[in-house]
Amino acid sequence: MTLTSPPGGPAPAAGPPGPHPGSTGAGPAARHRLPVLLTALVLLLVTTLLSLMVGARAIDPATVWDALAGVVRGVDPATLPDEHVMIREGRLPRTVIGLVVGAALGLCGALIQAFTRNPLADPGILGVNAGAAFAVTLAVGVLGVTDPTGFVWFALAGAFVLTVLVYVLGSLGTHGATPVKLTLAGVALTAVFSGITTGLTLKNRTTFDAMRFWDVGSLGGRPLDVLPVAGPLLAAGAVLGLLCARPLNALALGDDSARSLGARLGPTRIGVVLAVTLLAGTSVAVAGPISFVGLMVPHVVRWITGPDQRWILPLTLIVAPAFLLAADIVARVVLPTGELRVGLVTALVGAPVLVVLVRRRTASGL
Repeated sequence: MTLTSPPGGPAPAAGPPGPHPGSTGAGPAARHRLPVLLTALVLLLVTTLLSLMVGARAIDPATVWDALAGVVRGVDPATLPDEHVMIREGRLPRTVIGLVVGAALGLCGALIQAFTRNPLADPGILGVNAGAAFAVTLAVGVLGVTDPTGFVWFALAGAFVLTVLVYVLGSLGTHGATPVKLTLAGVALTAVFSGITTGLTLKNRTTFDAMRFWDVGSLGGRPLDVLPVAGPLLAAGAVLGLLCARPLNALALGDDSARSLGARLGPTRIGVVLAVTLLAGTSVAVAGPISFVGLMVPHVVRWITGPDQRWILPLTLIVAPAFLLAADIVARVVLPTGELRVGLVTALVGAPVLVVLVRRRTASGL
């Protein structure tokens, strides 16, 4: 049997299939993802150890190890030396809170940036932080709540209510909930509720005294007792956010292209809103509003790895707590006496770094 060519010449040879429309291909960023992931894990381990060692009094790694072993064995704190007590009651809770809150803020920022298709968006753009702060202010000033565990439920409720309100307002009109309308609604409501919160705080002296340190954002003085309540909420938000990674890749191509690729826009957007509410609302309740972690870290990660959310979201979970712990370490030692709040350090460090990244010609986009 003789093989003949079709009219118009021989058929072109079939090449390898191209990348999926929602993926990033195998560019330079993709080739370096695994080394970057390993480097990020090492960085997280180093900052965690330094967080336990560095402070008003430096503690050597061997003592840190002995103190942690004593925690595992359940040794009575009354029989321990001062260094062990310092680690168990001060630095260990601070480090654990930093790991949990840092991961939540970073993942929340990455989700919002992908959701709004804005690489400079942050967790406050949908009104989450403003709603949480408003609810906590009401709890302190009106109901007299002082327990950080009670803050969680009020902050979560306030974040959820305001986020839903933003989503409802952003959904009005013929085209539904577009990123631009959601962003505008979030910015407007954030300004309104932030003003109300400030007014309530200034009017009530007791509320002002209780809120002035919480409102800056800090990891110190936060008990681990809050984690049994906050931990499951943060874990649920993280799992829900990670499940949205693949459809967020499709959404980056636009609504029409996402539909053609089989992405379900409504459930994806609702899932992202719920994840952001759980992550941001709970983390704000635990540590206060800490800025620039959710804004800068996902931007840096995306610049290194490319725009594939399946890599951005997990890597942000590692880099963000490392950055927050590093900022907290700086906050402890930068002053001759006393220490700064970590929320101030993240702003001082994050602002110039973000300006440099934005001015780069190869700055990451969505």
